Amino acid sequence: MQEQLDTLGQVQSTAIELAMQFGPRLLVALLILAAGYFVARWVGRVAEKMLLRLELEPPVRELLVRILGLLVLAMFLVLALQNLGVELLPLIAGLGVAGAGIALAMQGVLANIVAGLTIIFTRPYRVGEYISIAEEEGEVRAINLFTTTLGHYDQSHVVIPNRKIVGEILHNYGLVRQLNVVVGVAYDTDMERALAIVDGVLAAEPRVLREPPPLVQVSALSDSSVNIAVRPWVGVADYPLAVSAVNRAVLEAFRRGGVAIPFPQREVRLLGQPPVTAM
Repeated sequence: MQEQLDTLGQVQSTAIELAMQFGPRLLVALLILAAGYFVARWVGRVAEKMLLRLELEPPVRELLVRILGLLVLAMFLVLALQNLGVELLPLIAGLGVAGAGIALAMQGVLANIVAGLTIIFTRPYRVGEYISIAEEEGEVRAINLFTTTLGHYDQSHVVIPNRKIVGEILHNYGLVRQLNVVVGVAYDTDMERALAIVDGVLAAEPRVLREPPPLVQVSALSDSSVNIAVRPWVGVADYPLAVSAVNRAVLEAFRRGGVAIPFPQREVRLLGQPPVTAM
């Protein structure tokens, strides 16, 4: 019984000694961490205001603010550990070795992050614009550090790793697209009248933009028809419906105006057969 009391007394005295020795340091370390938390929040608010001026996408802006806040917290954590007397050199060396291993194992992920930062700050495209890249095309729906998401008109999505985008040839259509409708008319058609009908159709179509002005011109003289290129500009979101609407409106306008759209014709002759004479 006396041994147990002696042991308990030794434990109690040791605990008091440790508390006297490390208690103030632990309290100061906790105060440092608390100060770091409030400083990180303040830095985050300031950084968010500054990033708003760069017109970055909201998800990217939030991610950068969080990364900056974590860096501030990490700095205060180092100060807290130093106050507790923790040897940081072996810890940093260990983290460096671990970081090198992680970097080798995550080369693709790190490449995506670097490419994502390049896209964020150079801004070759933005959300809402229509682009063609890496044999894919679509409206940009989201940009983050790892991927870019394109939307198609069939409601599907294409997710492209950012490392597949940086360094490739990018075709950015912006917020508008140009239709490429081709209609053929007969060779004996009054071209001025046909072009005027097409101009009237485009002027009546609400999806067609007035600026830049539509292009309507004779594009080719084919075997059976004179081809008219109808190339107005429309918004990216209106493109699928505008193609159908312009084709249909031109067809109906030509029918009302008596403009003939010829069918392809071929004259076939059999070798060795006498020519057919008209009756």
